[in-house]
Amino acid sequence: MAKPPHDHRSHGRDNGHDHADYGKLDKRRVLAAAILTAGFMVVEAMGGIFAGSLALLADAGHMLTDAVALLLAWYAFHLEGRPATSGLSYGFARVKTLVAYTNGLAIFVVGGWIVYEAFERFERPSTVLGGPMLAVGVAGLAVNIAAYLILHGGDRENLNMRGAILHVMGDLLGSLAAIVAAAVILLTGWYPIDPILSAFVAIMLFASAWRLTHDAGRLLLEGTPGHLNPDDIANDLENTMPGVENVHHLHVWSLDGKTNLATLHVEIAGKADAMGIVRAVKQRLASAHGIAHATVEVDAEPGAAGHADHHHDGAIKPVSRRSRAKGQGSAGPENT
Repeated sequence: MAKPPHDHRSHGRDNGHDHADYGKLDKRRVLAAAILTAGFMVVEAMGGIFAGSLALLADAGHMLTDAVALLLAWYAFHLEGRPATSGLSYGFARVKTLVAYTNGLAIFVVGGWIVYEAFERFERPSTVLGGPMLAVGVAGLAVNIAAYLILHGGDRENLNMRGAILHVMGDLLGSLAAIVAAAVILLTGWYPIDPILSAFVAIMLFASAWRLTHDAGRLLLEGTPGHLNPDDIANDLENTMPGVENVHHLHVWSLDGKTNLATLHVEIAGKADAMGIVRAVKQRLASAHGIAHATVEVDAEPGAAGHADHHHDGAIKPVSRRSRAKGQGSAGPENT
């Protein structure tokens, strides 16, 4: 009878139920925000057409992409709950990262369109009805504040949630811009304020979108998490683990920004207990460096105590006097 697929996600998660509960709450939060955003997007688009306001139309366009992005984020949370399969042994945890990366790119596209339209409007100003624009802007601000408060209580370390919050923040800033532009138009009749503030909000979002895209892209490329340094981890193991003489071929990466994994070779001395060292190394990686799952391969001198098949506890190989390779990669599984 075939064995069930090995679920890597379960390693090092004694508080798995807490993570699951948090994920369910985040899923509900994102869905609620998506419904609010999609509902008001229609109202804002109609208001923008009626008032002739680029700020409202731009924010409505932004809300359209945000509604789609929030629904994608909700679906990513939905997929996360599916069990691992033989073809996807890590499960669907990285879908959230892929959605976050897509959301970041979408913000760049929408922001670029807003800047282009703002330039066109600034060159050829058109009449804007300040009263309706102000009313729609105030209503939009209330809706976006509600959506932001719903998402704000979620897991801020989750890239998928960060992407959702970023989209709603963009909508909130767009509503503020519409309110300010409407007030200026009502008080002074200066119509260029509408495209100017629209472009300003779009440019402000570019920096946040870049950070989100950069972080998500780093995960997709299996780069070393920013708070971990492979050399520091290797030095720590060599200095704190009795019997460990050298650590090399160390690779560290993350599935979703929270679950860190590693593969490494450890060279042990004399007749050291290989299996005991493997267990100690895995415990040290989890407690000191937040690496929940590690595959440890042992390079042992002849006569070393213990035996290990190459599963996830370690494998014994003849000793090879090697230092950590210069210029080695720092991500990606070697022997998982």
